Order: sequence, then C-alpha cells, then structure tokens
Amino acid sequence: MKIKLIAPRWPAHSIWSALHFKFPYLSLAILGALTPPEHEVSVEDENLGEIKFDDADLVAITVLTPLAPGAYRIADEYRRRGAKVVLGGFHATWMPDEALTHADAVVIGEAEGVWEQLIKDAEAGRLGKTYKADSRPKPDDIPQARRELIEDKYFFSNILQTTRGCPFDCRFCSVTAFYGGTYRFRPVEEIEKEVSSFTKGAGFVLFVDDNIVGNPVYAKRLFSMLKGHRKKWMSQASTTIIKDPELLKLASESGCYGMFMGFESLEQENLDLMGKRMNAREAYSDVVKKLHDHGIGVHGSFIFGYDHDRKSVFDDVLDFTRKVRLDAAFMPVLTPFPGTQIRKRLMEEGRILSNDWSLYDMEHVVFRPKGMTPEELQEGHDRANRAFYSASDIWKRIGRLHRSLWIFAPMNWDLRMAWRKKAPAPL
Repeated sequence: MKIKLIAPRWPAHSIWSALHFKFPYLSLAILGALTPPEHEVSVEDENLGEIKFDDADLVAITVLTPLAPGAYRIADEYRRRGAKVVLGGFHATWMPDEALTHADAVVIGEAEGVWEQLIKDAEAGRLGKTYKADSRPKPDDIPQARRELIEDKYFFSNILQTTRGCPFDCRFCSVTAFYGGTYRFRPVEEIEKEVSSFTKGAGFVLFVDDNIVGNPVYAKRLFSMLKGHRKKWMSQASTTIIKDPELLKLASESGCYGMFMGFESLEQENLDLMGKRMNAREAYSDVVKKLHDHGIGVHGSFIFGYDHDRKSVFDDVLDFTRKVRLDAAFMPVLTPFPGTQIRKRLMEEGRILSNDWSLYDMEHVVFRPKGMTPEELQEGHDRANRAFYSASDIWKRIGRLHRSLWIFAPMNWDLRMAWRKKAPAPL
C-alpha cells in the first residue's frame, strides 16, 4: 500500500504559524518505523507547504486540538478522493466520535501495539472504527524514528524522545491525560545509537521529553552518556532539577544549553489549584540563577488566567522575567484542552465560552476567568507577550555573553517578529 503520514498546519491567526523555529513531528517518523517495509511511506507537513493530495491508499493524520479543523479538512478531501483515512493524536484520542465523522478509523492513545494491525486490516479491506492498545507500550517497543522520511527544512532537525509522560499530575496538562499518569524511559543504549547517528544540525539535539529529569537516576545515566558525544542540547525539565546538584552539574557538562521550565504562576494559590505541587514561588529566582550559573538558559512558562490571577498578573510576571533575566518565555492563556481536569471543572462551572478548536492555540481566551473579564485577559496576554519580546526587553535580558546566547538570541528575535505581525485577537 501507499501510505501517507500528515501533520496539518497551524491556523493562520496563531503565532505558531509565523515562527521559523520549527521542528518535525517525531510521532510521524515513529509511525514510519512501525510500518512494515513492503509498504511505501511518505511524510508531509503542511507547515512547510501545501498538501499535494496525490494518490494514497491509507492516510494517517496526527491531530492536536488547534489543528483539528485543518486535519478534518485534509481528511475530508482524501476521503473524497477514495483514500482510507485514520486520525490519531491527542485530540482524536479525547474526541473519537467527532473525529470519526471525518475518518474511517481513529487510533486512541499511543500507536505502538495497534498500528501494525491497523495496516493489516486496511490491506485486507476490513478497517475497524477504533484502535486502542490493551496496555501502554513498553520502552523497548518504541522504535528509532525513520528520520529519512522527514524533509530537511526545519530549524531543529535532530529531535528524539528519551521518556514518555511525566511523574507529576498537573490539572491543566494534556500530556498527563494522554499518557495516563505514567512515566516510562527508553534504554540509554538505544538513545546513544540515535544520538550517534545524527550528522546534521551542528551537533545540536532537541529532546522532546515532557520532563527529562522526572527520574533523576535515569537522567544521570543519560547525561553521563551524553558527555562523551560532544552535543549541545535542550529539553524540558521541572524545577526539581536544582534540588540535585550532581544532576544539574551533569546536565551542564553533558552539553545542556537550555531548559524549558514550567513556572506557570507567581501565586502559590494558583500552583496549588493546578496540582503543581513541585513548584514553590519563593524558589523561582534561585532556580533561574542556578541554571544560569551552570551555563543553561531558561525558557520559562507562565499561564495567564488561573482563578487567583488579577489584572496585575501581567506586570507582575514581566517584572519577574526582567529581574531574573529570563532567556525566553512562553506566556499562554489557560486553555482547557479536551481530556484535562481543568476542562472538566470549567465545563461543570459553565465557564467554557467556545468550542472552536482553532482558537485552542493557547493564545485565545475560550473560557470565562474569575479575576477579570475575558477581554481583559486577552488584552493583558497580548500586551505582556509583545512587551517581553520587544527589542529593549530582549537586550536587557540576554544582552550579555554566555554560552546559550547563540540559541536564545535567534529564538527571541523570531518570536519578536512573529508578535509584531500578529493581529489583535478577536473576542
């Protein structure tokens, strides 16, 4: 069979559509690796160019919530042309009945353990409606991605995942919901094989783990291995990394140049409400300082719109980022994604304002906050992001020589240009 694996593009109103700091969808390259070799497989990313809609027997589309309308558009067109269409990913997992109105089949949860059977069924003309594995895939079941299927057009080309899930249970997080609160890690020996195969990207590796230090014992083994490969790398970690000096030192020595870190709020009441029990507001400055002392830049996340936020939250967060000289920041509005605990609560309280999935891009207010109006939350979010990525703020925060500057300087400038182009969000 001729099989196409597709990633839909981000909505035009989303800042993500304007960024040059793109990286490929690892899940599609893993699906390619799970596909038996007798089948012809290709990958298309609509963020890089228009979908060709050429001949295919089976089309699989990965669906994040804000990309759902685009995924359905592509699915409908392929079905019109006679191809069988499968939808999977976070959104299809939580909204399978909706997804099935646009597809012949839906994969619920992780694909390992069901993809091979799905292909057999499609080839035999007996494709089922839903496919769901009886258990979570073991780390050894996750194959090395077929990176030759991915176009060489991304800023980050060397990406891989060492762990799946997260040991924490944050109520806003779709990762926890999707992976069922599990945390699994692949054999370090397998990771070393992949890292050794990377020849592009100036030796830079992006680990797309949701928390690469969730198991400190495993993380130390991983970082010790990386020390011998002279790679520069970034990933995502919890603030708990600074509680283990040996772990932090190993991360630095192994080539870590940056960590994405979820601070989420400066209000302890919000952190408690989020289930972000590992965070302590009074330790944030020390977290940033210790990572900076080890040559590691910090890309911090702050969520606007939690119940204890007031209109002062935007200036409070900006003041904090300037004080600690945060290298970059992700400052979304709270987004109640399907499957999350926060969506369940907001629905019960009658506070969801929109189910237009294209607005679930973490930039648009789709619920009624408690401490301000939806309009005030939207305006404050937009203003804070534009201020953070203004030329003067960028210079004050990162206008100094340090080893992670080479990655954070272009990242800041790319985000600055994207925010300058973005039109005000409608309400």
